[in-house]
Amino acid sequence: MESLQVQEYMNHYPVTFTAEMAVEEASLRFLKTKQIGGPVIDKNHHLIGFLSESEILAKLLESTYHNVHSASVKDLMRTDVLTVKPYDSVIELGQKMLQNKPKVYPVVDDNGNLLGTICRNDVLSAIDRHLRSGFKVGA
Repeated sequence: MESLQVQEYMNHYPVTFTAEMAVEEASLRFLKTKQIGGPVIDKNHHLIGFLSESEILAKLLESTYHNVHSASVKDLMRTDVLTVKPYDSVIELGQKMLQNKPKVYPVVDDNGNLLGTICRNDVLSAIDRHLRSGFKVGA
């Protein structure tokens, strides 16, 4: 099971954001994709941060209360992002997910360029598929 690699189960087309993007536009991306978090990238596709649905929600609630709409993604994004490599073990990532808070991890190459994301559901799916492949139908 250690041979299950992140690259086999990751989302190759995650929702992404730029630092300059308005919070309202980022919110629409979350609504359209139904993803709960996404990487913030620069023009060269290099990971510079991570934005979660909860950070957007907090800002929009504050904006509604104060009737102000002037924040951008760079004001909300986390820059201390936990990442994984495409060749990392899904099992080890699952264990990491039990110890750390992130539900979504950006997958980056050795140069820090974004390749995709992997979430808890992807890890569950990988483990489930592996376990089911070991059972014979009718056994």
